[in-house]
Amino acid sequence: MPTMTAPSPARPSPVRPWYREPYVWMVIGGPLVVVVASLVTVMIAVRNADTVLPREAAPAPAVVAPDRLTPEERLQAEKALLPANQGRNHAVSSALPEKD
Repeated sequence: MPTMTAPSPARPSPVRPWYREPYVWMVIGGPLVVVVASLVTVMIAVRNADTVLPREAAPAPAVVAPDRLTPEERLQAEKALLPANQGRNHAVSSALPEKD
């Protein structure tokens, strides 16, 4: 009669420490890269901050009433505002602006 032998138990796989698992570093790596990039961005922003000028340093805009302008000056003022007006109007309409 054949004898039945119990199968030998499989050897348990050695447990690796958590820092040896590649998936752990994939999970930790993304947020870690974002944190480092944000710290670098803050460092650049602090080192290259723009200085605040006093109000006296800014030139005062020359405001002239439209009724005091000559027709030529009024036309020049309207032409100076034309690109801004075209951009504003194009943003709210689907038609392309006309070419001059």
